[in-house]
Amino acid sequence: MNPVTHLIPGIRSFRAFLPAKEFKTSLRFYEAIGFKAYRLGDTLAELSLGAHAFLLQGYYVKEWAENMVMHVLVNDVHAWWQHISSLDLPNQFGVSPPAPPRVEPWGLTVAYVFDPTGVLWHFAEVTRLEVTNPKDCQPLTTQPHSRGKAL
Repeated sequence: MNPVTHLIPGIRSFRAFLPAKEFKTSLRFYEAIGFKAYRLGDTLAELSLGAHAFLLQGYYVKEWAENMVMHVLVNDVHAWWQHISSLDLPNQFGVSPPAPPRVEPWGLTVAYVFDPTGVLWHFAEVTRLEVTNPKDCQPLTTQPHSRGKAL
């Protein structure tokens, strides 16, 4: 038996800390996407979409930021893409252009978004393939992932 089994029901949330090179710019970026911000200090805020949240902090380490990925599993990645692409994030915030949804070989359809600090966000949904004849299936081919560049 796991020694913390009895403690698990008392967990209220898991929230990652994300870096912000320029805290106010990152805060505006996430608010533009639709996150609700709850300021917890001068350089700390909880950002939430409904019950799902993370903590944005005014702390930056380049290597950390450029290797941080947040994954959001959604029911309709194309609806999210319509919303995200309508925001003109590159012109508003100087970020790399978001990459439209594409089917990835691990079974998800993913849209890619970089925040102003370099954190990569995956907005993803489970890929639904309709196959009437299994002989028609072809292996997936994808481009390799490239951080900091349009995908």
